[in-house]
Amino acid sequence: MRLYKNILFPMLKRLDPETAHDHALCLLQIAQATPVGCWMLRRMAGTVPHRPVVVCGLRFPNELGIAAGFDKDVRVAGALAELGWGHVEVGTLTPRPQPGNPRPRIFRLPEQQALINRMGFPNGGVEEALPRLRRLARRPRRCPVGVSLGKQKETPLEDAVGDYLAVLRRVTPWADYVAVNVSSPNTPGLRALQGPEYLSDLLGQLVAEGWNLARRGCLARRPLFVKIAPDLTDDELRQTADAALGAGVDGFIAANTTLSREGVAGGHAAETGGLSGRPLGRRSTDVVARLRAFCGPTVPIIGAGGVFTAADVREKLDAGACLVQIYTGFVYEGPRLAGNLLRALDRNAG
Repeated sequence: MRLYKNILFPMLKRLDPETAHDHALCLLQIAQATPVGCWMLRRMAGTVPHRPVVVCGLRFPNELGIAAGFDKDVRVAGALAELGWGHVEVGTLTPRPQPGNPRPRIFRLPEQQALINRMGFPNGGVEEALPRLRRLARRPRRCPVGVSLGKQKETPLEDAVGDYLAVLRRVTPWADYVAVNVSSPNTPGLRALQGPEYLSDLLGQLVAEGWNLARRGCLARRPLFVKIAPDLTDDELRQTADAALGAGVDGFIAANTTLSREGVAGGHAAETGGLSGRPLGRRSTDVVARLRAFCGPTVPIIGAGGVFTAADVREKLDAGACLVQIYTGFVYEGPRLAGNLLRALDRNAG
């Protein structure tokens, strides 16, 4: 951890954030390609306590996962599993390739341990990702792999369901679960899909198609989660939860990045896009707690946002999350983060 924070991260900070991220992905790809590289990743992670959790019939080796957006094109899920993460959510994938928004589109706020991004779902499209998903599925899984589903930027909201269905149909045989991203602030109008005029129909069609795909392919039905924004009022959140549960979704991911700039100032704080990292922590935990109150004790909730320490993980779990996802904390804390957090959770439990 000290090597990363004292030497590697300061070197990466000299690069623009997206270039640094691409370099990190390349190194992880190289490492996961050989037994020696995988051994090095496991050695880097250290001893990873086994803390199994069963959610929607899936067995997770521990509570911690990598959130969607880190491995957009399914390049390094194997490496992330070797580093001790209990699940990896890849994507967001769209039906066709799209470049996303113009660069620069990621900004560091190191004093606040935060990032602002306005990526706009850049990815090579679902067809390019499929061979890598297939290879992952055909090997022994160290952890579940979820796929985040998205729509093309140019697709009108009234036609969005077609995009989500197209990705769902292609990834279902190879994913352990799917997540419906209707909450990114970086695709124009996307968050309107959380409203009742769109959400019930969108999720209802996805749930129905999930059952159809399972029957036709003789597969276990893939659990379907919906990822929501942290900026909803109580009434909006209740309406979203009611519509999603009414449509038959399995659970929620709370939450995506925020448009709020509470807790940040100076530097790149005025850039447009979604804010992630430590300033999001309390807000996302509040969404988890409100969802738990609305939905009762049995609906699975994955907490995401502002997780850097074992205390942050425990806060999400105590608020009602069954799993916790991390992205920005991994960027700032480095490759030993999963092992460090899990060891700390084990010590604190004792």
